[in-house]
Amino acid sequence: MPHTRENPHFPVAVIGGGQAGLAVAYELGRAGSPAVVLDAESATGDQWRRRWPSLRLFTPARHDGLPGSPFPAPRGAFPGKDDVAAYLTQFAEANAIDVRHGVRVTRLSTSPASFTLETTAGPMTANSVVVATGSTSTPHTPAFSRELDPGIVQLHSSEYRGPAHVPPGRILVVGYGTSGAEIAEELAKAGRDVTIAGRPTPTIPKPALAIAGDLWWLAMNRVLNRRTSIGRKAARRATEHGAPLIRISARDVRGAGAREVGRLTGAANGEPTFADGVTRPTPDVIIWCTGYRGDFRWIMIDGLDFDAKGYPVAPFGLPESVPGLAFLGMPFQTSVASHLLGGVGRDARDVATHLVRAGAGPA
Repeated sequence: MPHTRENPHFPVAVIGGGQAGLAVAYELGRAGSPAVVLDAESATGDQWRRRWPSLRLFTPARHDGLPGSPFPAPRGAFPGKDDVAAYLTQFAEANAIDVRHGVRVTRLSTSPASFTLETTAGPMTANSVVVATGSTSTPHTPAFSRELDPGIVQLHSSEYRGPAHVPPGRILVVGYGTSGAEIAEELAKAGRDVTIAGRPTPTIPKPALAIAGDLWWLAMNRVLNRRTSIGRKAARRATEHGAPLIRISARDVRGAGAREVGRLTGAANGEPTFADGVTRPTPDVIIWCTGYRGDFRWIMIDGLDFDAKGYPVAPFGLPESVPGLAFLGMPFQTSVASHLLGGVGRDARDVATHLVRAGAGPA
């Protein structure tokens, strides 16, 4: 494809303008290889602005900074979602990162000398590409949700905006991770009839987090990573069972007035069914706190393999079969903190260093 104003060419194109994309663009710029960031959002931070009003990070501000930019909040504070959106906006502006908003990449492929990107702004090419869309691009709900009575209002946690925006009636929150616990607690405190389904993930006690928070963060980065045997075991466990509850516990949820039931296993005759076999009153609303999945079906590159869950096979974010291509912000890419605001910087530096040393994209 010829390089023209209509078909622009870039040394490095970063797909995704969230924390991962901004972090790697910063590191590439420092290394003398400025990148263009293609962001499907209308403005930096919009993905955070859409979340529910009370959402807060579960890591304190001292562990929430991107490279070269501490988070502007008291060290022990837990920033809210609008704080994060403002921080990302400021980070992009302060570092003069070239972000092209409203540009969604619909197809990524290779040509003999470069990568080809089909986008909503037209075709582009690049020597190297960083896919920084992470693993939270698509809300996930179980397949059996489609078998439930259509009279039951179903929301994903990504659509939750607070108690006032949830229809009246009995509410079933599905998923007992941090998001599910926080939403169930907030709804119960607002006087709503709430039941939460699932087994709570292990809790990190608040005193332990306060006293040993820095050691905990060090362990998340330096011990619980894919270079250690204990880290590889933790990666498998986190994938299978979910992250621990932080800043909230099952006791808090119960104390707010929410009821607990076992795991939701399916649907029968339009009704939810549970692992214990007990029939319960039909909920009027179900809020799915069942996480997200990455969607990489738009990547059409020969030789790039994907695992059973649809994630690219890319050790430490670098697929050996496709030089010049990298991924960033993946769950447990290097450590348990890899997908977090304050943990992505280390991986961003490694990816940027690799790309700069490697030079151009695929042959």
